[in-house]
Amino acid sequence: MSHTEKRDFHFDEQKLANYLEHNVPGFKGPLHADKFAGGQSNPTFRIHAASGQYVLRRKPPGQLLKSAHAVDREFRVISALASSEVPVADVYHLCEDESIIGSIFYLMEYVEGRIFWDPALPQLPEPERGAIYREMNRVLSALHSVDIAAAGLSDFGRPGNFYQRQISRWSHQYRASQTEQLQDMDFLMDWLQENLPEDDGKLSLVHGDFRLDNMIFHPTKPKVLAVVDWELSTLGHPLFDLAYQCMQLRMPHDGALAGLGGINRAKAGLPSEQTYVRWYCERMQLDGIPHWNFYLSFCFFRFAAILQGVKKRALDGNASSEKAQQMGELVRPLARMGVEPTKESMTA
Repeated sequence: MSHTEKRDFHFDEQKLANYLEHNVPGFKGPLHADKFAGGQSNPTFRIHAASGQYVLRRKPPGQLLKSAHAVDREFRVISALASSEVPVADVYHLCEDESIIGSIFYLMEYVEGRIFWDPALPQLPEPERGAIYREMNRVLSALHSVDIAAAGLSDFGRPGNFYQRQISRWSHQYRASQTEQLQDMDFLMDWLQENLPEDDGKLSLVHGDFRLDNMIFHPTKPKVLAVVDWELSTLGHPLFDLAYQCMQLRMPHDGALAGLGGINRAKAGLPSEQTYVRWYCERMQLDGIPHWNFYLSFCFFRFAAILQGVKKRALDGNASSEKAQQMGELVRPLARMGVEPTKESMTA
């Protein structure tokens, strides 16, 4: 990881070092913490200690929406995936004693590697770009192939009616943090309810924020070393993660949430949406994806609802990043983009 920023959310480093020395085998202080730049949700720190480098993720301070910022769930799912085909960092300790740094947190391995912030991969030679996307596709398929029961995650979410529950949840979250009236969000909430596909019974572990910059790649190879930021993971419908990633890639390339919109993917050595979806279908032995526009529109709606929460926290002075308010201003264009797939064909 890289991109640390000036210290924020101060805590007593000596107190933390003492705690970790007593609870993490091999840990030795003193330590100092640098907050990673970027990210609007759980503050994340690089811990420099006498025993090495670590990463600490904590809940943000202040009043939080129920079920938000669940770092304990992150810790559990990463632990469960340690022996799976899904690459994750090693996790060392979950601290639920809020008196140590002011909120619950967990400590995990610091993974040295590359994070690609621009999905167009301009820093890579053209022939290497497709390999990065193929690797992401492989990891996504591995995630959706995890044996939930064997991983001890059978109770990590509720089976059945995933999209019905998600539409309800994010509609309520959006209303709880709403700061203005947006016709496109109102339209999407109605359209999604009216066009909900019949439940096909598919259930898998889903990441919830599966995208390029939530992966740490090998320093020189097109290989994912660790998928990070599991805060929104749950048991759900596998096509959610696929549509979510394709949603992001539909966004304008020159925007705050850089996508591949406006880029000639073939010329740049990048797969088209149809090609990326086909790779996934081949890996998962699927014969196409009906209702693709529903899955895409839902992802735009959900993302807009999440960023509305970011905007509300920024207005309340309780956001993890100084860019949070800027991110919150993306709610309106995201909702507008979410309406577009409702006009498209019902098949991928």
